[in-house]
Order: sequence, then C-alpha cells, then structure tokens
Amino acid sequence: MMAIIAMAASSAMAQVAFVGNSKEVYDEVPPANTGLNHLYVLYSAQGVSMTYTAKDNPDEVTWYDFGEAGGGTAIDPMTGIQRDGNVTTLPQVVADHGYIIKEGDRSTYIWVVDYSKCYLHLNSATVDPESDCGTATIKVNGSGEDIVYYTINGGRRVLDRQIKVIYNTLTWDADDKEWKETKVIENKESFKTSMAVPAPYCNTTFTIEGDKLLEFWDETKSVPTPTYYTKAVNVETVVNQEERNNDNEQQSNGSYLGGSAPATITFKAYCTDAVSFKEWQVSSFPEFNDILMNFSQEEVEYTFEDAGTTYWRFYYANSDGSCEGYSETYTVNIGESVLVCPNIFSPGTTEGVNDVWKVSYKSIVEFHCWIYNRWGNLIKEFTDPSDGWDGTYRGKQVSAGVYFYVIRAKGSDGKEYKLSGDINILRYERRDYGGGISDNPEE
Repeated sequence: MMAIIAMAASSAMAQVAFVGNSKEVYDEVPPANTGLNHLYVLYSAQGVSMTYTAKDNPDEVTWYDFGEAGGGTAIDPMTGIQRDGNVTTLPQVVADHGYIIKEGDRSTYIWVVDYSKCYLHLNSATVDPESDCGTATIKVNGSGEDIVYYTINGGRRVLDRQIKVIYNTLTWDADDKEWKETKVIENKESFKTSMAVPAPYCNTTFTIEGDKLLEFWDETKSVPTPTYYTKAVNVETVVNQEERNNDNEQQSNGSYLGGSAPATITFKAYCTDAVSFKEWQVSSFPEFNDILMNFSQEEVEYTFEDAGTTYWRFYYANSDGSCEGYSETYTVNIGESVLVCPNIFSPGTTEGVNDVWKVSYKSIVEFHCWIYNRWGNLIKEFTDPSDGWDGTYRGKQVSAGVYFYVIRAKGSDGKEYKLSGDINILRYERRDYGGGISDNPEE
C-alpha cells in the first residue's frame, strides 16, 4: 500500500507530519483549556512514524512523551529520535499517548490516537418496546470504545464522535398553523448500546450512523431500525376572539378573553398523529374541579352571553390512554352589564361631533329601542345596541325639540332593563326649503 504523508501546521514556526499511514490523518484542535495544540487520530498507528520539521533551531529540538498523568511527568527527553537536517523523526508512533516537542523556548503539545483500537462497528438496531411517551430508546448491536485523550494537566477528555441518530418527527409551524414532518439528526458523543432521543410524533425509522472519523475517511457506517409506530402525543391550540369595534360599547381592560357579551370565541386544537381521544373541557374552576361542558371536536366556536369566568383547556390521549396531556388553560371573563342613555345630542350642527344618539353599553345580550316624537308617533326603532339615531326621519333631519325613548334590554348577568326618557335635540335650525322635514307623520 502506498504510504501517505500527512502534514499539519502545529504553529507558525514548524510542522508535524506522519509517514506510513494508510489514510489521511484526522487533525482536530482541542479546546484551549486542554493545553494541547493538536489532537491527531490515525486510522492505524502500525508502521507509522512522526516527524517534526524545525523552523529555526533543529539542534535545539527535544521530544518528550506523557500519558494519563499529563505533561508534568515529561521530565526525561525521549531516546531513539532520529535527526536529518532540520527534521527529527520518531520511527514508530506510540498511539494513545501525548508528546511535547520543544524547539528552543517554544513547545508544541499534541496527543495521538489509534482509531483501530476503538473502531466503530454497527451491526443492527431496534427500538426498545418499553420506550415511554417522552423518549424512544434505540438498542444498538455494535461496539466502539470512547476515544479518550488527556490534557497537559492530566485531565481525561473524550473526543466527540458525533454518532448520528436520524429520524423523522412532527414539528409545529406557527405561521402555517400545522404540524409538519421534519428530519431530525441528533449527535451522540460516544457509542452506547442504548441511545435515547425524544419520542417522535409520527411513525418513522431510526438510523444510527457514524462516526465523524469514518465519514472523514469515507467509511460511514449505518444501520436502520424496523418501523417505529409512535404513541407519543402533542397538541398546539389557537384561540381567536371575534373583534367588535363599536364606539359606544364599553370594553374591559386586560389581556384576557371575553369582555363585553355577546363574545364569540373560536377554540381550535391541532393534534399530532397518535391522538385518538380529544375534547375541549370547560370548568368554573382553574383546577377543573368540575366539568361544565365538553366538546369532542377539535374546533369549537362558542358565543358567551352569561357574565362570569370560565376556564377552557384541551385534553388529548392516544388510543390506549397510555400517553396523554392538556393544553394551556384559557380564561374567559365576561363582564356584568351596563346600559346608560344620553339625553342630548346635536345632529346637523358640527359634523362628526355628537351628531348620533347612542346608548353606552356593555354585555347587553338583548336590546330593543323605540324613539317617539312629542305626538307619540314612532320615528325610529332598532335592536342592536351599537346602532343609534342620527336625528332623521324618512331621510330628512327632524326639528329641534324633545323626543322620547323606550328601551327594553337584558344583560349578560340576567339584569332586565326597562328604561325611558327624553332626548333633546339642540342647535338645529329648521329650514322649509328642503333641509328639514316635519316629524309629525300626520302632516
């Protein structure tokens, strides 16, 4: 087999190289707190020598080696180091070992690993049938010892092998409001015969693949599991309240749902694949000590007409009830009723200012208003409290003066309203040339 020379710059002043290796040397720069300049992984250390090319002072190059105890034990220089000009050579690398190469007052600290001693073997994989609702555990038939190295202070470290667990799951897309199947890749630092990942929300196959060193050498190994049938469940809920922007309706302060009745709110749940049992639950207690109502569908549109506070949540479970959960709790607060009637307005005087007679209200669920002139004739009738009277009759503005209203209404709190009173139209100048009309229907 043709020998490969792998070179890596250990510093700006010199180079470390390997001769006789069958594959390219994997070179990683360890964390700074290890004190190491390089971590070299050889496919196999057999028959491999290591060289150091001096930058300035080849005669001042000295080699030291150290083991698990760290660089502090490297007291005596190594023997058997060959010299040829500015190149010094260790004829046979001792792997799983550390080296300090000093050139004058400069030092290079490295650790060398023999991968053949911890080669990753993947034979087969299955999913543990005892996996729970939150975790899927993959049992792997294979082997691969930890790739261990030591810092210059003797600290034990494990090289991250990045063994991949690849599978599909469902993730929530808040913009599109749907669960989407996505690919997940989880990296495991070391090989284990049991690897746990979050339980996926869809049926899938797990693939164990690795490691980053075999990938570097184009020898990636992988084994799939049989199809895993999910039992894990999850749900996302979205709640929307129908908006009303009536200028005469009193709105409650606060960020909670509800406010002035009638309030129409849509509750919608989006379930993952394994959800079989589902229902919206309604209670008068935040702890759900009682269940006032339940709805078995995912989407519920409900109009609240009664004052008070209720709590809503979505319950979900898989087919055998072994995995279940609840959504967040939504608080709906419907306020008590208010109905106040003004007695003065001035239509036709200043446009947009006090030119419509309207009640001020909150949580009025039934409403009927009649407006009469001084002769007792009905000139306006409406059943929506957000509506009003613009001071016209048959499309023309009526004369200034006193008018009368009668209101029958009911609030969300059950309160009955029987109101009547005067409406005074002020600052209205009657014009006979078409700008106004008599409010007496008998004229």
